[in-house]
Amino acid sequence: MPTGFASDYLLAMATKTPCLKPRKAPRLLVVDDDREIRDLLSVLLTRRGYKVVTAREEQEMHQALASSQVDLIILDLMLPGKDGLTICREIRAAKAIPIIMLTARGEPTDRIVGLEIGADDYLPKPFEVRELEARIKAVLRRSGAASSRPDGTLGGRFMFAGWMLDARQRQLLSPEGVVVELTSGEFDLLLVFAERPQRVLSRDQLMDLARGREATAFDRSIDVQISRLRRKIEGVGTMFELIKTVRSSGYIFTRAVQRM
Repeated sequence: MPTGFASDYLLAMATKTPCLKPRKAPRLLVVDDDREIRDLLSVLLTRRGYKVVTAREEQEMHQALASSQVDLIILDLMLPGKDGLTICREIRAAKAIPIIMLTARGEPTDRIVGLEIGADDYLPKPFEVRELEARIKAVLRRSGAASSRPDGTLGGRFMFAGWMLDARQRQLLSPEGVVVELTSGEFDLLLVFAERPQRVLSRDQLMDLARGREATAFDRSIDVQISRLRRKIEGVGTMFELIKTVRSSGYIFTRAVQRM
């Protein structure tokens, strides 16, 4: 994001945006080596009711994570030392904190790589702050351990092919009883399939049901997340394809699901 753009747009938004105070303010960690962008995002997001901490690079990020509970990380791709992709991969291997990646490199392949390594969303620079805020809300909504779904269905436990998906605890157990780590996006996508088994769902339907927003002109996140899900659940405890591609239509969850 050009510095001029950040200054003019973010400062203008911060000046006119009212301060909101939710009952429990989510804590955001902004990791970006551009001090002006960090400060401006901190001002704007704080005025929108969030608690914001910032970090310039990996070491400061880990200090922030160690000193406070963080609900979501906004992570820039281009950082001094380790790049954002490497940091994202390491965070995802150890923690389930939602991550939104920011980058000036907006090529489709870069976005796909970011999603492949576990980012929950990916936003190219320059961006509108309203879009960033909308994505923050969507990711937090998906990652929250709510007892009910956005579509009004209640949480519960779903059994299929020996697997157990617990919607209340947001936990997936393998047939051997081992917890399988999923990103918030992967979990919500699997939950959508479990709630609608043996039924063809288009990509647009999956976007609306799992992410609570319409698909954009370019959005490969559903395909990427399905690819990740397949690697995690197929071939482990079952010999069958659980999520099948239906040409020109979308995807179908092939197994019967028992709801507890």
